[in-house]
Amino acid sequence: MPFGEYVPLRPVLGWITHYTKAAGQDRRRGGGQVVLRAGSLALGPLISFEATFSDLPRREVQLGAQLLAYQSSTSTFQGSWAQPQLASQVAVHAVEVGRAAVHAGLSGDSAAFDARGRELAWRPSTYRGPIVVDVPLGSVATVYQRLGDWVLAMAFSILAAAGVHATLRAHG
Repeated sequence: MPFGEYVPLRPVLGWITHYTKAAGQDRRRGGGQVVLRAGSLALGPLISFEATFSDLPRREVQLGAQLLAYQSSTSTFQGSWAQPQLASQVAVHAVEVGRAAVHAGLSGDSAAFDARGRELAWRPSTYRGPIVVDVPLGSVATVYQRLGDWVLAMAFSILAAAGVHATLRAHG
């Protein structure tokens, strides 16, 4: 996430950090995805911009995650549409993989959703304090969790075939 988690070409553009809320130092990725254990609970940790990718929560569930736990610090985007959008994206992933998901926005919106994407809690970035919410840990079997991106590929294939069929019918 340029300027949110790292500064591209820091030796050239690093001076920007003195005048903005851009990252003071570059963040680096870990060695791979993991599941964290808290007693008997298996958490799938995801960070910030990872909330925009569907394959990452899918992999966390494959590794055994019962609950997806996102965290972000989006102070660079304070007061913009980006903070609620990032928190709401977590609901989409909860539905995709059939697991409950929570999003802790350290400087943005925070939310919790059940495995069907239903909102359990939402606090805007202006809220200060803890959120306590019961999050059901049941799972829902989903086509995306079983098949992955084949669902999207199949949908586009059907759409393309329908477009070709309609075009041939109109000209035939």
